[in-house]
Amino acid sequence: MKLYSSSCGIELDFSNACAGRIGYAGGITEDDLNSVRQKAQAAHSAVEKVRAEGTLGFLKLPYTDPKLVQEIKHLAADIERNYSDFVVLGIGGSALGNIAVHSALNHPFYNNVPGESHPRLFVLDNVDPEYISAVMDMLPLEKTCFNVITKSGTTAETMSQFLLFRQLIIDRLGYDAFKKQVVATTDPSSGVLRKIANDEGLRTLPIPPDVGGRFSVLTAVGLLSAAVTGINISDLLEGARLMDEECRKPEMTENPAVMNAVVQYIMDTIKMRPMAVMMPYVQSLRDFADWFRQLLAESIGKKFDRDGNVVHVGTTPIKALGATDQHSQIQLYMEGPEDKFITFLGVKKYRTDLTIPAAYTEIEKLSFLANKTFSRLIHAEQQATSEALANNGRPNCTITLDEISAKSIGALLYLFEYQIAIAGELYNINAFDQPGVEEGKILTYQKMTC
Repeated sequence: MKLYSSSCGIELDFSNACAGRIGYAGGITEDDLNSVRQKAQAAHSAVEKVRAEGTLGFLKLPYTDPKLVQEIKHLAADIERNYSDFVVLGIGGSALGNIAVHSALNHPFYNNVPGESHPRLFVLDNVDPEYISAVMDMLPLEKTCFNVITKSGTTAETMSQFLLFRQLIIDRLGYDAFKKQVVATTDPSSGVLRKIANDEGLRTLPIPPDVGGRFSVLTAVGLLSAAVTGINISDLLEGARLMDEECRKPEMTENPAVMNAVVQYIMDTIKMRPMAVMMPYVQSLRDFADWFRQLLAESIGKKFDRDGNVVHVGTTPIKALGATDQHSQIQLYMEGPEDKFITFLGVKKYRTDLTIPAAYTEIEKLSFLANKTFSRLIHAEQQATSEALANNGRPNCTITLDEISAKSIGALLYLFEYQIAIAGELYNINAFDQPGVEEGKILTYQKMTC
């Protein structure tokens, strides 16, 4: 059972999740698919109905106004001309998407590459004082641009950082420097940060009011840092647009987002496998799994359904990395509790390759490596791991990109966002709120004011 999108260069392979391959206890049968087919069709119709009503903002992002895209590009070029360092002040959806895109498309040691012409990137996604101080040690303040990202302007972590760097710039460089060195990405018309930005005369970019934080990577939230570091943001959006065309298809088995949502839903609710492991076999997609972890956990982990019933639904996202975690987690997945469904992320063609030299060929357990490429080795390890799991009745699926590019990453981001919208319908929950986060925010405020 495979779906391939030639326009996006992405294949979904569910073969190792099928009962014919791994057995009926853990594998999906045709009856399982048929049991949710009507619900899946209704879920897709519901999402497309919301699209027609224009109230679900992430669906519009592949078609972002070209004028805004050009504004972001022009701002990024200005930052590149005038600054050596670019710091994102944000947390959660205002940070994870930035990191995922940057890690996927730029050099893994980007900040340390000699002669790199684009500004170094730091994403300050925590309020640990040691961590913040360490980043401060790295920055030439007068050559650093800060992008503060929060729709409301009341996110304690982000605004505490903003207040720190605001004062630091004013004290050392003056108020005019502060106004030049800070860009605010926030609600276009309301909120605390919008008022501050207007009053202080800061440069701003908008976060669409109908786009939640964890869905915001393809807004100015993620596009500015991408553009500053040299990523083609038009290609990111083009990839998302191409995937959106795939996601409009009404037939479940032809729609990658619907099919992936259905398989994950069956694994959770019918096969009783509530642990969702994402395991890239591409080092550059390691942080993509972090981004997905938030997207899944905040969207689907809910106490109440839409009818007010207590349901406590949601799969638990787990991050792993191949081949690294073959030597730490796979033992558990292979022989531990039968409660996990694993999604492997792979790529057909790595952007570079190396050949293993022929040496010690008289040693049988090393000679097989001679003159083989590293890409062949990691492909073999991925395939062997997925096959071994299937041989032991452990279901898994594989998503393979033809290549890692801005277009394919844009498509992959959008695939999972649309999948989550479908999953919300399947579970009959609101996938776009996060009430479980709010109590912690309230208690933090109380502890800081008492």
